Amino acid sequence: MNAKPAAAAARATVYGYPRQGRHRELKKAIEGYWKGRVTADALRATAAELRRGTWQELAEAGIGEVPTGDFSYYDHVLDASVMVGAIPERHRAAVAADPLDGYFAMARGTQDAAPLEMTKWFDTNYHYLVPELGPDTVFAPDSTKQVAELKEALALGLTARPVLVGPVTYLLLSKPAPGVAADFEPLTLLDRLLPVYAEVLADLRAAGAEWVQLDEPALVQDRTPAELAAAERAYRALGALTDRPKLLVASYFDRLGDALPVLAKAPVDGLALDFTEAAAANLDALAAAGGLPGKRLVAGVVNGRNIWVNDLGHSLATLGTLLGLADQVDVAASCSLLHVPLDATAERDIAPEIRRWLAFARQKTAELAALAKGLTHGTGAIAAELAANRADLVSRAASPITHDPAVRGRTAAVTDADSRRSHPYAERTAAQRAHLGLPLLPTTTIGSFPQTDELRAARADLRAGRIDTAAYEDRIKDEIQHVISFQEKTGLDVLVHGEPERNDMVQYFAEQLTGYLATRHGWVQSYGTRYVRPPILAGDLSRPAPMTVRWTTYAQSLTSRPVKGMLTGPVTMLAWSFVRDDQPLAETARQVALALRDEVTDLEAAGTSVIQVDEPALRETLPLRTADRPAYLAWATEAFRLTTGGVRPGTQIHTHMCYAEFGDIVQAIDDLDADVISLEATRSHMQVARELATHGYPREAGPGVYDIHSPRVPSPEEAAELLRTGLRAIPAERLWVNPDCGLKTRDWPEVQDSLNHLVTAARTVRTEL
Repeated sequence: MNAKPAAAAARATVYGYPRQGRHRELKKAIEGYWKGRVTADALRATAAELRRGTWQELAEAGIGEVPTGDFSYYDHVLDASVMVGAIPERHRAAVAADPLDGYFAMARGTQDAAPLEMTKWFDTNYHYLVPELGPDTVFAPDSTKQVAELKEALALGLTARPVLVGPVTYLLLSKPAPGVAADFEPLTLLDRLLPVYAEVLADLRAAGAEWVQLDEPALVQDRTPAELAAAERAYRALGALTDRPKLLVASYFDRLGDALPVLAKAPVDGLALDFTEAAAANLDALAAAGGLPGKRLVAGVVNGRNIWVNDLGHSLATLGTLLGLADQVDVAASCSLLHVPLDATAERDIAPEIRRWLAFARQKTAELAALAKGLTHGTGAIAAELAANRADLVSRAASPITHDPAVRGRTAAVTDADSRRSHPYAERTAAQRAHLGLPLLPTTTIGSFPQTDELRAARADLRAGRIDTAAYEDRIKDEIQHVISFQEKTGLDVLVHGEPERNDMVQYFAEQLTGYLATRHGWVQSYGTRYVRPPILAGDLSRPAPMTVRWTTYAQSLTSRPVKGMLTGPVTMLAWSFVRDDQPLAETARQVALALRDEVTDLEAAGTSVIQVDEPALRETLPLRTADRPAYLAWATEAFRLTTGGVRPGTQIHTHMCYAEFGDIVQAIDDLDADVISLEATRSHMQVARELATHGYPREAGPGVYDIHSPRVPSPEEAAELLRTGLRAIPAERLWVNPDCGLKTRDWPEVQDSLNHLVTAARTVRTEL
């Protein structure tokens, strides 16, 4: 197409950007602060320098309007809670004494005060801290952070747009505070919250904001008429303010549906909409709503969640269609670039012919700048960029990496019988109990033990050639011996080898499977200072050789107690990777499942009687729209059963899930047909146990009694009380005792005390029974 110039030059913008810095400077500074090695002033200076560097880099890349306020020390939803004064009662004294330490106390907890609940941000692997609200909540504006960061950007001579979590999404993401009735609806606080937003908007206008972005991604989910009416009321009220900047209401991750005409008619100045494949229906819906006459449209045409180069020609065609639907059309990624790594050019270990297919945050900003230029001046102005882009797309489509006939033949031969256990659960559990001989309320952990500095140093030494493979493996053996010995002394019933050889629960497997690429610098924030490097699934996938059998078998040789084999399930392998977008996810999941099935078979043949296949991402990947969920859950649960369906009745299959809203997928959890499931339950006060009971879940379950995402050590009585709560929902013969999640991120002293307390609690409750 040769685009007709827009009414004004199209600008490129983004909604957010990776926060950590090229070398994860923010993570190191924050963790140094927690350990007392970095002062508060030094931490703030590091953060300010990272913000300045990001804004200047974006401007130099051609981003005409940079975001502010998206930077966070821990989580942007927690920042919103601070902005509106929604501080939990148990943390108010800490926040009043020292706002920075109080902020981190809300995020991580203290020995005396539990942290806020943490769960997944929509269907991403980013975790946010859930606001706690009640009928007595009093909001109070605090725009300090938002105003300060705007002023920093403006002082650099940049055009800047503050980005805030919108009021409707903020309330829809909130939960009743402890002690508040479970049926309390935070959205009933909307009229109390809107004046706080009004004051924040006035402060930002006074500080120089021309535009402010209010993010409302919750509106892409199925919403009731009452919720849509609340959105209409909120933006009618905010739009009517006289002392405000221009308002840009943003949505992303899916189609807006019934919320689109509500926002299109609202007295705001612009909308930012997702126009990638996941939300392509927004284009037709916007046209049906009559477009946005007199308003600005920010078009998310570059996928902000994957790492593949954009099809610039296709995006330009979409933008050309949108030109007639708004007075001003600007170009953006579909969502914040927080969800992708920083720079693909840093990945020197990836072959150049493959690296050309990749677009991380910096490459996506270049794509946005090119699209804005093409939209304004026509395709001739970006002819070179379009030609290079077409060559990249052809290179990927034609590569033999993306098509392995043997893999495709095997997946095509799968039958329904392959994804079913040979015996019903009642027969399996009898065989497993006879074989394993476990006590009532058996104790175990989720899998990983602390990744110590010594283990990280050993991996670094191996990569650098300072030690050879034999010396490295000796260190791994020593750590496994230590972990097994500790668990035996503590009194745990089902042991794990601790995973000292694993860098990450997905990357470790990806590095041993065909079709995957590993990155060296592709860090993405998961929560707080926890960053992961999602591998890249670029082609057809298979397992050339066993991946876990050696170390699991070695651990079993050290003890007479059962040692779990530990695998990451197919859905989580996809969710925590950057997955190919050139075939259906269901097909890719089946390839992963068959590779893992081979590993399960080999573990069982080596004598492993308990095998855990973790699926923490099953709920995370659930489509945001209810209508899209049955198809997803069908292939997702089939992939799990395909992984585990070939084992003997006496082999006990476990799975694990954490930090998600499980109520939406209880039937899917049942459909997995695992013998035992362990789930996060501590911060939600055993909510999942009640959900399982309501559903009539018939198998064994371990709702967690130790919150591993906090440094606090639960007392034996605290863990015992959680167990008693769990027993009110799950019979003792089907209840397991375990932490919420793996122990990789914790220090050994915390783990030792917490697991000792966990075992003590289990013994206490056994005697009560």
